[in-house]
Amino acid sequence: MEIRTLRYFLAVAREENMTRAAQLLHVTQPTLSKALRSLEEELGKKLFERHSFSISLTDEGMLLRDRAEDLVRMADKIEREFLTLDDIAGGDLYLGLGESFQIRYLARAIRSLKALYPKLNYHITSGDTEQVTEKLDKGLLDFAVICETPDQKKYHSLVFPEPDVWGVVMPRDCALAQKEAVCAEDLVGLPLFCSQQSWQNDIPRWAGDRMSALRLEGSFRLAYNSSIFVREGLGYLLTFDHLVNTSRESGLTFRPLSPRLETKLYLIRNKYQTFTPIAERFLTQIQAELHRGSGG
Repeated sequence: MEIRTLRYFLAVAREENMTRAAQLLHVTQPTLSKALRSLEEELGKKLFERHSFSISLTDEGMLLRDRAEDLVRMADKIEREFLTLDDIAGGDLYLGLGESFQIRYLARAIRSLKALYPKLNYHITSGDTEQVTEKLDKGLLDFAVICETPDQKKYHSLVFPEPDVWGVVMPRDCALAQKEAVCAEDLVGLPLFCSQQSWQNDIPRWAGDRMSALRLEGSFRLAYNSSIFVREGLGYLLTFDHLVNTSRESGLTFRPLSPRLETKLYLIRNKYQTFTPIAERFLTQIQAELHRGSGG
């Protein structure tokens, strides 16, 4: 199965039209049709449903689309890496990031690196631990930032200097905002927003035996989106401090949890991954930034 054929397949899947896909790929329609027929024969599965004026994917075609996108991204990444092996002026860096105010250390490292290597290009993917580690394991990322203890058998890790502090984001004028800190009992009966990962891993170790009395109204991967729902009066957001705008103009406020709940942030990389020159330089730079941040 050739990467070129997968590119053809993805173009047709995107356009849902053989003629438009052929035009975008700068190939003839018979060439494209022949390549797709060969792909179906090779896999022994029908990938497309052909209609009068369009094409749609079968269930098998949808599965291949997901796999093909990863394979093509990996092929592109390898090609760029080899093109920049001797380019000391830059290269491509791939990062998967969880949400934290401490991402500022990473941004500082990139800023310093960009000054030294102006041809540096960086590609940022945001997501929770499951999302970014999946891409890291597939080789689509050079580094990932996660907010749970990493698997030491799979990853090398660096810990960020400060813990992230948990609390509740709520409307500034609600009754709960009168408290200096929020305990689990205060949240019983209230509609709560939280990431699924944290609801399963972090909140139970804080709430203890009151966890069963708490109600998850909705789960969000991004704090900003959930803060919109809070602003509209739909619930209360459990999240890290400094992720949501809680200025007076925002109409929102943050109160820490009691007892205090903290989470450490980690920068991880695969133990057996071979780095590009620019990834090596980034590792040196971020190590220096984290060391400075810890007062070293």
